[in-house]
Amino acid sequence: MIQLHTPNASRNQETRLLSFMESVSPGRSGHSRAGGGSRRVPPPVFGSAPRTCTFSSVSAVKKPAKIALAVAVAALLPALTAAPASAVPNDDKPGTQGQPGKPTGPGKAGKTRKDPDPPPAAMSTVGGAQLGQPGTQVKLGAGAPVLPMDLTGRSWIVADAENGQVLASHNAHWRLPPASTLKMLFADTVLPKFPKTDVHTVTAADLEGMGEGSSVVPVHANLPYTVHDLWLGVFLRSGNDAVHALAAMNGGVPKTVQDMQAHADDLQALDTHVVSPDGYDAPGQVSSAYDLTLFARSGLQKQDFREYCSTASAKFPGAEGKNNERDYFEIQNTNRLLTGENGLSPYKGIAGVKNGNTTNAGSTFTGVAERDGRVLLVTVMNPDSSEGQAVYKEAARLLDWGFAAAGKVTPVGELVPPKSAAPSGAPQGSQPSASGAQGTAKVAVTTKKGPGSGGIGTALAIAGGALVVVAAGVFLLNRRWPLPELVRRKR
Repeated sequence: MIQLHTPNASRNQETRLLSFMESVSPGRSGHSRAGGGSRRVPPPVFGSAPRTCTFSSVSAVKKPAKIALAVAVAALLPALTAAPASAVPNDDKPGTQGQPGKPTGPGKAGKTRKDPDPPPAAMSTVGGAQLGQPGTQVKLGAGAPVLPMDLTGRSWIVADAENGQVLASHNAHWRLPPASTLKMLFADTVLPKFPKTDVHTVTAADLEGMGEGSSVVPVHANLPYTVHDLWLGVFLRSGNDAVHALAAMNGGVPKTVQDMQAHADDLQALDTHVVSPDGYDAPGQVSSAYDLTLFARSGLQKQDFREYCSTASAKFPGAEGKNNERDYFEIQNTNRLLTGENGLSPYKGIAGVKNGNTTNAGSTFTGVAERDGRVLLVTVMNPDSSEGQAVYKEAARLLDWGFAAAGKVTPVGELVPPKSAAPSGAPQGSQPSASGAQGTAKVAVTTKKGPGSGGIGTALAIAGGALVVVAAGVFLLNRRWPLPELVRRKR
């Protein structure tokens, strides 16, 4: 097993590592930013990656016995490796939780910096024991590119959206304020409940309780909006007013928070504690890069979720004008890897998902992109960098690395399936090796233009999928939990 972070290594060891990094990846190692204030992921300790056992390698003669043994081991693993998520901090106050820190790692002139607010020494092990370890986790194989050096996020993860393999991570289970990326959980919970053609007249009471300085679409009281309109406001403008209007339709904010927490628990997102449905800073409201990636992966199973999160611009109803006619104005998605702008170009193959920014959370982002038939998810939380649009640029670097490294690294963990995906009586979290049995799914893709989509919306549908059952009815989830083929937005 190859792990990162060697806080006790001598200065000479760090110098040799950095020299080796420079020799294998010229120009990508150890760049100091202006002022030397940005955080960087330390270089990995290299070695040969262990081989992954697969069910397909079992001989035909001894397969039943070996499968039985593998199933028995899989059933025992949760009990041996699972650890409960840490309790929600009771001192999580606005202005203190989620402030940028500096992780342990090689700094200027090879010195080691200490983080005044380091990640916990032990975190949740959902998805694998290695994901519960602090620091960067990666297992590089032959020909695998090294991780980018200019990564400053307090927490990040790169994963295959279809088979669930986590290619690399950094403090994946660190519980941090999520900002508006929590809206992915809100949408995944509430979106299926109301047809997009339903109409809701927003009341002043619907809009009460929003945090000071909340992002708004805006949505106006005493005017009707379709559910479709409100979801465009949630995804494109990250409008807390649209969230509260939909929460009112769902029975109110307290019920919606309860529904979101229950859904997070079903997704095995045990790092997440929901306080507000919109992700606004609130005492005790936390999630993790791992959980946010679970929310995105679950949401992307839904056609409407995919359409909204990939929409670049749309027309939104405004206030009433003369003769009670509604004015319409254009809203644009604030996901800069989707739309470009502010010094960024759209990322090749990007198709969503959600960004956020608050005082306590800093910048957060979860994105999904497709390239050459492979779909990757990336989450970055709270980069500490003087670089403009750092959360997007670091996410893009991780996606570039993930596409180049796919098939050349040993996974360090996996994105677990929902509890509800397993039949009654099956052990939760017990799954085959990430390189084990693979299923296939045919998909249908349609790109459409229409009102409210700016010509960018997509309609995609899953045509089929499969689950794998092995040995005496014991359930092993298909490792290719199928995602539809995402639109090739930017080639």
